[in-house]
Amino acid sequence: MRPDAAPASDSIVIALPAGRILTEVLPILARAGIVPEAAFTDPAARQLRFKTGSAGVEIVRARSFDVATLVAYGAAALGVAGSDVIREFDYPELYAPVDLGIGRCRLIVAAPAALAQQDPARESHIRIATKYPNLTKSHFARRGIQAECIKLNGSIELAPSLGLCERIVDLTQSGETLAANGLVEVEEILSCSARLVVNRTALKTRAEELGRLIGQVERAVADARHAA
Repeated sequence: MRPDAAPASDSIVIALPAGRILTEVLPILARAGIVPEAAFTDPAARQLRFKTGSAGVEIVRARSFDVATLVAYGAAALGVAGSDVIREFDYPELYAPVDLGIGRCRLIVAAPAALAQQDPARESHIRIATKYPNLTKSHFARRGIQAECIKLNGSIELAPSLGLCERIVDLTQSGETLAANGLVEVEEILSCSARLVVNRTALKTRAEELGRLIGQVERAVADARHAA
C-alpha cells in the first residue's frame, strides 16, 4: 500500500504521540474544541482509540515515530509529529500546515569530550548510534563523509561508553543527559518543534471538515501565544 490513501473510517481520526508532547498538545486541542473522553487520561485504560466531545472526531494514541506513518498511509487524517520525525521519514503525502510551538528541542551530534574537537571531515567513515539514520546519513554525506548508522531506539547516550560507536545523533533540550553520560554537543543538525500533520489525499476529499479543524487548531495556537 502506497502512502497516498485517504483514511477509510468515516470518523476523522487524529493520531497523537505518547509522552511529553501529548501533555503539551492537549491544552491546544482543548482550545480548539477537541476534548477526548475521560478514559483518555485514565492511567488504567488499555485502549488506544478514543472518542472526543466533537461528533465524528476520534483520537488514537501512538508512538511518536508511528504518528507520521499512520497519517501518511491514511490510517489517520490528522496527527501531531515532531519536525524531526517528519524530516526523517520524508513522506510526500504528509502536509504540515501548523507549527504548534511545543516540543521544542534540537537534533544534535554528540561525542565523548575527548573526541569533541576531532573534525569528522578528516575521516572517510564514521560510526554513529541514532534513531535518525536518514537525517544522519544525509547530514554527513553533504560533507563527503560516509556515516555507518547503528539504529537504536533508546539509551543512545550509552553507546559510546560501551564501545559501540564514537558519536551519537539524538534529540536534546537541556544537554543534562548528555553531560551525565560524559558527552558534549558537537554540532546541531536541526531545530525541532511539534507540527500538525495532515494526509494530503484526505485534505482533498474532506476539504471542508479538515479545513475547519485545521483552522480551529491554528486559532488555538495563536490564542495560546497571545495569552503567553
